[in-house]
Amino acid sequence: MIVKVRTRPETGRLYFDFWYRGKRCREYTLLADNAANRKRMNALAKRMSAEIELGAFDYVAYFPEGSRAKHFNTESKNDSERDQNLPDFSDFVEAWWARHKVSLRLSTQELYRGYIDKHLTPHFGSMCIGEISKARVLDFRAELASRPIRKDGTTLSAKSINSVMGVLKLITEAASEEFGLANPARAIKRLKQRRPDIQPFTLEEVQQIVDTVRGDYRNYLVVRFFTGLRTGEVNGLKWEHVDFEGQRLLIRESFSKGRTEGLKTDGSQRDVDMSSVVKSALAEQLKLTGEGRYVFCAPGGGPVDAHNFTQRVWDPLLRYLAIKRRRPYECRHTAATLWLAAGENPEWIARQLGHTSTEMLFRVYSRYVPNLTRNDGSAMDRMLRSRITINEQTNSRTGERS
Repeated sequence: MIVKVRTRPETGRLYFDFWYRGKRCREYTLLADNAANRKRMNALAKRMSAEIELGAFDYVAYFPEGSRAKHFNTESKNDSERDQNLPDFSDFVEAWWARHKVSLRLSTQELYRGYIDKHLTPHFGSMCIGEISKARVLDFRAELASRPIRKDGTTLSAKSINSVMGVLKLITEAASEEFGLANPARAIKRLKQRRPDIQPFTLEEVQQIVDTVRGDYRNYLVVRFFTGLRTGEVNGLKWEHVDFEGQRLLIRESFSKGRTEGLKTDGSQRDVDMSSVVKSALAEQLKLTGEGRYVFCAPGGGPVDAHNFTQRVWDPLLRYLAIKRRRPYECRHTAATLWLAAGENPEWIARQLGHTSTEMLFRVYSRYVPNLTRNDGSAMDRMLRSRITINEQTNSRTGERS
């Protein structure tokens, strides 16, 4: 709660203690510190806190004789005059976008621009930037959650809503800094997202797929299954980033939507160790595409296009093998679960995948850890049974004496 109820030690009287518009406010009362008065004060503090969060708090209405009444009364008049000079949301967004987009990857620019044009501007466009309150932001989120996006009534996922709200928060934060406004989206928590439902392949399925796929994509899938590279990372892999001597792949860029660009995060830039299987596959691939820049190429000579590969090679192959259809991205999850099954160090696995810590590793693959590594208490049980012996006859005699 923003507004706290405290006691003055020297008088034993209750008072409100809170921050409002960057000012600390202490509003004293003549009420003694007892259960009944605290209950009344706490109820009022709760209401005040809610109004401050919503941007609807009026200090002067609560404390007309308060120590800061004159200050906030003057400030409110200034705010009214200032609001007349504030831009509409749509105008501010365009100015913000012109300054901000240069710091984003091209794919992220496209994503953000889509959120702005499809969701944010249609809702807030003509609204003055100073009129956007927490209540209006929450109403917008509720509308996003209920708006059908397909004929079958499907609505946006929590993840998509959080992404849209994240862009809105960036915009309102910029407005709050530029015009001295409260950020109405600051204290709004993210919606709870479902844990990713991964569907890795078994080693037997991997063997089937690698043995059956057409020859020009066999090495490609071996590398995908046993390195954990993301789709854009493997499609954008260049020979200059393959270190046969050091037995590692230098992951420095990604290929997506017809272009090569930098990686999403600093953690994604990493060196991935080559297993002997991966090294052999790349040695074979060198004979096929070693004259070009990219390790894996489409029939036309350019990098592998993710959509074409999925539609023309991947999906037909799984149908032919009667293996449950899933995304090629599951190759990455397969590598992670196979490493866990082999007992590899979780920190090493996290580095291979481009995670900055093991937190995501255990969050995403937690349900596979007990089955694959037997990290379920059975190892402790085996150790105790092999090293600790309990004499049943001794226990029996001890029980008789008691």
